[in-house]
Amino acid sequence: MNENPEQIGRYLDYLFTFGPGLVYVTLFAACFMENVFPPFPGDSFIAAAGALVGAGRLDLYLSFALVLAGGMSSVMLMYGVGRRYGREYFLVKDYKYFSAADILAFERHLARWGGLLLVCSRFVIGLRSAIALGAGIARYPVRRMAVYSLLSYIVFTAALFYLAMVVVDNLQRIADYFRTYNMIVWPIVGLATAALVAWKIQQVRTRSK
Repeated sequence: MNENPEQIGRYLDYLFTFGPGLVYVTLFAACFMENVFPPFPGDSFIAAAGALVGAGRLDLYLSFALVLAGGMSSVMLMYGVGRRYGREYFLVKDYKYFSAADILAFERHLARWGGLLLVCSRFVIGLRSAIALGAGIARYPVRRMAVYSLLSYIVFTAALFYLAMVVVDNLQRIADYFRTYNMIVWPIVGLATAALVAWKIQQVRTRSK
């Protein structure tokens, strides 16, 4: 889904005809779904909600709280799934391209860099769910997971709300920012993923010789 904030804004504006309560519920649901069903456009809902806050149509504190609640609920859900079902499964299966050794190595890296990775996770398009799931598989401490993820969400949401409130009369400008951001980030993510896959394939082939 690639809806921009301007389109989402029109959708939320329509929901206002049924009362602001439905808009708040939709905002929570959108922020929850973005991590469970990527690439759901949760960021666009946050930006549109920020613009509505700037216009005085939504309450700032309630909107902010619902964004955090929805996003953190889904992040911790993905973390919980990985922690509950992931580690033992992959250690026992010891897949060729996702081996037990890979799991143990990832755990070491996460122990060293996990805080930085999680604080930056909310800004990484397309990998947020994977990071949360991987942290669960690696049994990253739940308290640190919650604190670092919450910090990431607070900073990201505050920045996006501020941007939306500043340009409240021009959601199209926010949409343009999103397009630019996606044009920069998605190719980087794609290249990094392709490089990682190629490196792993080469590593497996080297071991097999």
